[in-house]
Amino acid sequence: MKVMKAKKIFTAAILCAALCSAMTGCGGSDKKDSPQKSGLNVVCTSFAAYDWTCEIVGDHSDEVEVTYLLESGVDLHSYQPSVADITKISDCDVFIYVGGESESWTEDLLKEARNKDMKTLRLLDIGTAVEEELKEGMEAESEEEPEDGHGEETEYDEHVWLSLRNAQVFCEEIADLLGEADSENAEDYKSNAQSYCGKLGALDTKFTELFSEHPGTVLIFGDRFPFRYFCADHGVDYYAAFAGCSAETEASFETVTFLAGKVDELDVGTVFTIENSDGRVAQSIVQTAEKSGVRIAQLDSVQSVSRQDMDNGRNYLSIMEKNYDTLKEALG
Repeated sequence: MKVMKAKKIFTAAILCAALCSAMTGCGGSDKKDSPQKSGLNVVCTSFAAYDWTCEIVGDHSDEVEVTYLLESGVDLHSYQPSVADITKISDCDVFIYVGGESESWTEDLLKEARNKDMKTLRLLDIGTAVEEELKEGMEAESEEEPEDGHGEETEYDEHVWLSLRNAQVFCEEIADLLGEADSENAEDYKSNAQSYCGKLGALDTKFTELFSEHPGTVLIFGDRFPFRYFCADHGVDYYAAFAGCSAETEASFETVTFLAGKVDELDVGTVFTIENSDGRVAQSIVQTAEKSGVRIAQLDSVQSVSRQDMDNGRNYLSIMEKNYDTLKEALG
């Protein structure tokens, strides 16, 4: 029930060409033939991991190059790496990725990576990943035949970064990994991670206190729902039009009326969307509900952060703090 099953057949020609380029570039296939880097080279596929890594690197930014592959602002689920991206990954020292179906292309790439000493961190391997959930009233994904004829593979919710508790664990793992790759600065990385985790923990406590003031909170999403890990942390229930990684964009009459009914039944004052949504499904829910004065508000899933956003000062903590403000206003 994931986004863009076609990514499982991810442009084999591009992947092959990129890997060949990585293997033969700079006059040979041995890593020693590549241009010498002055320091550590880290590549991240998600903005959250990129931002955490930059915080952990701290004052060593002149020695550590951290690359964010999706800085154009493309959604993680829609991203397909270019030849240049694949070559960069193949030669990096540390690769940090989510590892869900949206990034199934990483499997073959890492097997053939030029840098055989590369250290990798797959976020879905840390902690407990949960399967995609088709909750009551949610629009089902269009059925597709399994590629291998052996039934559907287990599909995990990829949005692990939206849990501030997960984020703290990830930051500790990133610091350890950087320390392994650069032992000279390992203590600094560990200290920076501890300091940053204190900020993550403080914000998580604010969310906990907010929801404790509003027990039994249920969120209604007229959109995809990527906040499952976040809600699980705080005991918050939800109903949504689509699963977190769904490729569907059109909600049926049944889905809209079900969610509108939940707005009335639960006396909900806000229907949520995520960033880059056209808001049409949420608007249909609000218009169908009998309850008047229902607002539409946006929560940011930290999936589509661009270079321009970063230049304007957006970071993981500021985005999550804005989500806190949005929820606080919605809950009253």
